[in-house]
Parts: sequence; structure tokens; C-alpha cells
Amino acid sequence: MKLSRTASWFLAAFGAWSWVIWSTFVKNLFNDASGLAFDDGQPTAYFWVHLLLAVTSFLLGTAVGVIGLRSVLVLRRESR
Repeated sequence: MKLSRTASWFLAAFGAWSWVIWSTFVKNLFNDASGLAFDDGQPTAYFWVHLLLAVTSFLLGTAVGVIGLRSVLVLRRESR
């Protein structure tokens, strides 16, 4: 399957965006002072569920970004 240039760049940008958003989320999760993520210094179920969500999103964002980047590189090679 061949992706268009627009779709390729979109996927690459989406992968990068996922890393920016979810790394900020994880940083905020670890620095949570509201009592949702930690109870007396111990991680809560909220923490573990959201950490799992973030890790999954990192993996999916990486996969999507790699697909987009590889497609961009193939399109560049073909245009030469």
C-alpha cells in the first residue's frame, strides 16, 4: 500500500505529537498533588491505569510515527 505525501506527513506528525502530549501527561501524573495518583506516597489504581494508558499511547504513537516517517522517506527517494 502506498500512502500519499499528506497522509505520510500526518502520520509522522501524529507520532511526534503523541510523544509530546503523553510525556507531559506522565510528568504531570508523577507530580500529582491532588491525591488521585498517590495516597500517602503509594501509587493508586488511578496512577497505574493512567500510566498503562500513557505507555500504550507511547507505543502506538511510535508505531504510527515510524510508518509515516518510512513512507515520507520512500516518497522522497521516488521523487529523485
